[in-house]
Amino acid sequence: MRKIVSILVVLGLSLPILAEPAKPESVQKLMDISGAGALGEMMMSQMMPALKQSIPDATEEFWQDVAAEMNFDQLITSIIPVYQQHLSEEDIQAILAFYNTPSGKKLISSQPLIMQQSMQIGQQWGQSVFMKVMEKHAALKNNASQ
Repeated sequence: MRKIVSILVVLGLSLPILAEPAKPESVQKLMDISGAGALGEMMMSQMMPALKQSIPDATEEFWQDVAAEMNFDQLITSIIPVYQQHLSEEDIQAILAFYNTPSGKKLISSQPLIMQQSMQIGQQWGQSVFMKVMEKHAALKNNASQ
């Protein structure tokens, strides 16, 4: 009986290892459908104002050249192994199947607004926490100097 239990335990622990790794093409498809494929462009559009502030004397032509040199395909290629590390081919196919349902399509179309609104709330929350920390520190300093 112990041998059977031991064999079942070993088999149970081995099953995740036997799962087929996610194929790069499947991950690419998932990233495209979910909008993750546009990650590089979104990151760049968020970074650009800060970059422009840090180099105020750069011309608009300079910034157009910088944008043209961005290789978003290279970024996607670098991210694919992260998906492969955490998801099997079976996982990817199940997620793709979900994204093809009405609920999955709604999630995909709603996600940019959800993210935008969540980021705004996160920024407001962060500012509030910052202010509370600064006030607490100032009060502590005032009490210590008295």
